[in-house]
Amino acid sequence: MMDIIRTEGVGRCFETPAGPFWALKGIDVGAPEGKLTILRGRSGSGKTTLMNILGALDFPTEGKVWFGDREISAFSEAEQTRLRREQIGFVFQSVALIPMMNALENVEYALRLAKYQGDRTARAMECLRLVGLSQRADHMPQELSGGEQQRVAIARAIAHYPKVLFADEPTGALDTASGLAVVKLFRELTDQQGVTIIMTTHDPGIMELGDRVYELSDGRLVTDLDEGLENETEAGTDAASAVQGGDPIQGDSLKEGDGHGE
Repeated sequence: MMDIIRTEGVGRCFETPAGPFWALKGIDVGAPEGKLTILRGRSGSGKTTLMNILGALDFPTEGKVWFGDREISAFSEAEQTRLRREQIGFVFQSVALIPMMNALENVEYALRLAKYQGDRTARAMECLRLVGLSQRADHMPQELSGGEQQRVAIARAIAHYPKVLFADEPTGALDTASGLAVVKLFRELTDQQGVTIIMTTHDPGIMELGDRVYELSDGRLVTDLDEGLENETEAGTDAASAVQGGDPIQGDSLKEGDGHGE
């Protein structure tokens, strides 16, 4: 299984009034192509800092980052900007939809920014259909539930055919059922569309759902991750069963036209 993104000894140091602070140290990770990779850790563990470096939003202080066969840690800021625009999509906890645009227009706008050359309206509608919201295309953000807004944000992020989708705490502002529905959508995007997804979370119930999982603590990788996985709570097992079809997911449905409320 080929890693589309990998790091070699990545560290990130920030200067503070108290002196240098190492948010990351000695990080070696890889994200397999077409799979769901999860970065798990508590607040302050360094997972968002690592995601920013993997997603070409920041540079490491030391070490290397590879995107395919290119060392993006050696890119200029202009080269990183082009990489993000053309080959990377982002989904954040705060969905940041444009309030004066409906769902379809929000996705179309992202395609304009990416300088997409095809039929933007058709591609935007296709992406809304992928996330189960084609019948809500003309609805404004305030007319959508939190889970539906997040799914519009996902449609927007995948519209330009990125090689990698980064999702930073995408379920953090959602209730349990809506959060599981978003993770189920991620599984469908990887399994059926071949999208590579890298996601951060602090939720132990989501940890089992990744194809590859890394746990961070105080800026370092946890070395006994496999043992930690075996000792996860029943909540994690139940969540995995729900997403993989063992239990019906309540809340925002991924079927067309469903999900009018949290």
